[in-house]
Amino acid sequence: MLLIILSPAKSLDFETNFQCANSTKPIFQKESANLIDNLQKLSVNDLENLMSISKKLGELNHERFQNFQKTPARQAILAFDGDVYDGIDKKNYREEDFDFAQKHLLILSGLYGLLRPLDLIKPYRLEMGTNFKNLDFFIKNLYEFWEDKIIHELNKNDSKTIINLASQEYFSAINSNKINKEIIEIIFQEKKDGIFKTIGINSKKARGLMTNFIVKNKISNSQDLKKFCETNYRFNPTISNNEKWYFTR
Repeated sequence: MLLIILSPAKSLDFETNFQCANSTKPIFQKESANLIDNLQKLSVNDLENLMSISKKLGELNHERFQNFQKTPARQAILAFDGDVYDGIDKKNYREEDFDFAQKHLLILSGLYGLLRPLDLIKPYRLEMGTNFKNLDFFIKNLYEFWEDKIIHELNKNDSKTIINLASQEYFSAINSNKINKEIIEIIFQEKKDGIFKTIGINSKKARGLMTNFIVKNKISNSQDLKKFCETNYRFNPTISNNEKWYFTR
């Protein structure tokens, strides 16, 4: 059985109407509440400096944290938007697709730690790489805060193989040496001037497409991933190994 690991997205969509009635509560509710309580103490300027964002975004996220308890929630897979999630055809998902995703997909999150697709979340921005060393905060960074909790939850999972489709920033929250499963990192590259290179935006889109490919085809055997051929990417056995599978075009 496979377990897909994805990153979240900065872009959020709380407006589009999706056909999905089921929802669940996040795994680490107490831990997230603790983070929110402390983030609510930060000023707009603190948030600007902490996240390296504009004043406008600082004001937006300050308002989000201040009104967090009152804000409507939405399922994570529907709320996250952007390049990766554009590749997930959630508008056309049936109940069985959402059910499969719920069992086989986990999304890393700076605020929530780990999210299942149907876990309800509220609008937020908090990168996993956020470092609080220059603030009077109760933790130094989010990697330290989440690592053991995430590892414990992953090791409890029945899946034998993790398919890493997350960014380096987010997957760094997981100490691979402490995981009791096979981990396969998926890398998308394209040939430029005779050399295979990773193009950020194209790689993000491909991660979403592969996630969608797994969900729609209900794939449980990692070898079946080698059949993936969306947008002309093909499995490249010449440069792949047991830990890193390259899909090139």
